[in-house]
Amino acid sequence: MLFQRKDFISLMALSANEIEHIFETAETMKYVLSQSNKKAPYLQGKSVILLFYEKSMRAKLSYELAAQYLSASIVDITVSEDYNSRYENINDMGRTIEQMGGDFIICRHPMSGSAKFLAERVKAGVINAGDGINENPSQALLDLLTIKNQKGDFKGLKVAIVGDVASSRVARSNIWGLLKLGTEVCVAAPPTMLPPQLHQFGVKVTYDVREAVKDADVIMSLRLQNESDYGSKLASYNEYKNFFKIDEDVLSYAKKDAIVMHPGSPNKSIEISSSILGSSRCFIEDQITNGVAVRMALLYLLSIGKGAV
Repeated sequence: MLFQRKDFISLMALSANEIEHIFETAETMKYVLSQSNKKAPYLQGKSVILLFYEKSMRAKLSYELAAQYLSASIVDITVSEDYNSRYENINDMGRTIEQMGGDFIICRHPMSGSAKFLAERVKAGVINAGDGINENPSQALLDLLTIKNQKGDFKGLKVAIVGDVASSRVARSNIWGLLKLGTEVCVAAPPTMLPPQLHQFGVKVTYDVREAVKDADVIMSLRLQNESDYGSKLASYNEYKNFFKIDEDVLSYAKKDAIVMHPGSPNKSIEISSSILGSSRCFIEDQITNGVAVRMALLYLLSIGKGAV
């Protein structure tokens, strides 16, 4: 078996073979999704707990549908945003879930390292749905599967990642996955939106979006935070738009068959122009479909590996 893990926490920890095995399993799950009766019995009798300390309607819906299609019982624990309950002891919460018979915990938390912390303290299988600014590995997997579907392979591809890399856990997970699969990665952002020493991992870094997308096969635009959150890191959305928006001019520097991607809910006409969002070169909808299939694959693989309690 190529995937024998109790938990799914990070793409940095996975091998290229494990990632490819998840893709193969996800393709099988896409077949299930294509049927009129979208039910498979793989998690029958198992319980999946959605433990979300951060709101994300799209991600939670994707995980919930994935678990439902695999016949699992689902409990949604969305922690209130008031200060005391938002930062309730995640260890105590995890132990309580375990004592009540929970088999899998899908955890989204504002603190980096929270999913690993939880996984080390419970027997249930833990899936990281986003931990602080560290990683969001399942989002990256659905991005990578979309690239594989469109390009066939990763070796020899150039992927440009544009935007707030420093604050993006999706970007981190994508970078680890792309590098493991043999892809050239180039990132472009204002200096204040780039993590230090990124080039030491084999990533090309530039402040010029046209340089980043030159001859690129794939362009990933990242989601910006609320404008007020940046303070002195960004003069304005308008400044960002003038230098880093993916528009027809920027896209002309990429390969003619380059595709454009985004983790979802883009700030229209700021991160990506409306004309590109509505074009056949934009694959956001494919990413959404692949998200359910990837999360089904992860739950299934953990259930037959070491994730079944």
